Amino acid sequence: MEEINRVMQDRLRKLEALRDTGVNPYANDFQPSTTCAEALAAGEASPPPDMNEVADDAPGLALAGRVMFKNVMGKALFLRIKDRSVGLHPESAQTVQVYVRKDRVGDETFDLVKGLDIGDIAGFEGPLFKTRTGETTLLARSARLLTKSLRPLPDKFHGLADVETRYRQRYVDLTMNPEVRHVFRQRALIVQHIREFLTQRDYVEVETPLMQPIPGGATAKPFETWHNALSMPLYLRIAPELYLKRLLVGGLERVFEIGRNFRNEGLSPKHNPEFTMIEFYQAYATFADLVDLTEEMLATLAERLNRNEGKEGAVRPFGEHLVDYARPWRRFTVREALTAVADIPADQTGDKDALVAALEARGVEGDWTLSYGHVLMHAFEQLVEHQLIQPTFITDFPIEMSPLARPRESDPAFTDRFELFIAGSEIANAFSELNDPIDQRQRFEAQVSARDKGDEEAMFMDLDYVRALEYGMPPAAGEGIGIDRLVMLMTNQQTIREVIFFPHMRPE
Repeated sequence: MEEINRVMQDRLRKLEALRDTGVNPYANDFQPSTTCAEALAAGEASPPPDMNEVADDAPGLALAGRVMFKNVMGKALFLRIKDRSVGLHPESAQTVQVYVRKDRVGDETFDLVKGLDIGDIAGFEGPLFKTRTGETTLLARSARLLTKSLRPLPDKFHGLADVETRYRQRYVDLTMNPEVRHVFRQRALIVQHIREFLTQRDYVEVETPLMQPIPGGATAKPFETWHNALSMPLYLRIAPELYLKRLLVGGLERVFEIGRNFRNEGLSPKHNPEFTMIEFYQAYATFADLVDLTEEMLATLAERLNRNEGKEGAVRPFGEHLVDYARPWRRFTVREALTAVADIPADQTGDKDALVAALEARGVEGDWTLSYGHVLMHAFEQLVEHQLIQPTFITDFPIEMSPLARPRESDPAFTDRFELFIAGSEIANAFSELNDPIDQRQRFEAQVSARDKGDEEAMFMDLDYVRALEYGMPPAAGEGIGIDRLVMLMTNQQTIREVIFFPHMRPE
């Protein structure tokens, strides 16, 4: 800390000296004409001449970026700068080299550049040339200080490795670790792909309230706030589902929303209280239609990410696994998965007592006073879920676990629903929507009863949503995908904090 304070004091003195000489240390009148990556690509496509062959009137480029290295050699010096183009690809060049000679830029500019510190942001103009080692380099004809950095960057050798510091100071993390920039560029590409995929299929992107008088669409504990003018409580939304389905009632037959949701729950490698998800709804579709759509959307996403990294195919790494997104994907009912993955005989999965006996024989503990549906899902979560590495659709969920899903006509104890599991985690949840207002009211009432008995995550009664269903919602299917978990999966990150710019943490 003493060393940092000493460096900062030295830089503050430089700052005041610059101002005394009329130099604005925070200028805003320099426009780069290209990026570092584009300059390097231009040098590859058309190799520039040697430095001694560069004409005085040769066309030049304007580059701006953060100074990451400086080496003074008498009346000349080399710098390395990087800009936004670092991290476009995982193997992209880290910096562009700039060569500054005193006889070309003059005494005043040379002294300015010589006084630059690592971390300063500067702009340079000049032509490209090729060094003796073949490196494309900018030969500066002019230079400007654009932002004086007062706090030193981590040293080049150790970088920024402390995990907690990386999350708290993401601005430094992004500066020092190009692989982190790449993850977030991939995140942007993932969202872009999903948005394009759905809009090409006539979905309309919409926005629904983040602050809601009644939180709904999921079973979770909400954040509560207070609106002074209306003198009423409001809740940060836990899901956009009920508002999106109101739009189906209104005639918007294909809608989606990508946005923030908030759940007042704990932190874990897979959970952040503020997270991003997409929900989309399609009229005159069933959950089976969304199985096919989801498979196509994510398979083409894997292929696109690979192309962006200069690779082919649909295989992406995650931890110690190679996940193959090539279609078709596996599809099991919950009961079939217990047999295929956990080796529980099929005749023991359809009866509560037989299933409990099978679980106890395998050392699984649980509350066996709960319903068959709860025991069935407990068995799945304990024995199957973590083993589903390759993309797998699981269907036929018990109705008591799906308060908004449509009952299966052939067996009303189950619902027309699927969850998608990849690398041992749930990635998507979808079902044919319940549009019977009488049934929906009864399910809300059951949720209210559970809340009255102490279940803080049970749903509230939403009479306006019931009223909307009474006007008539077309048969439909809907789906939700956690964007953060999807980004974790596709970029091979083991914690959600690696894919959220500013994850929530305890105060320093």
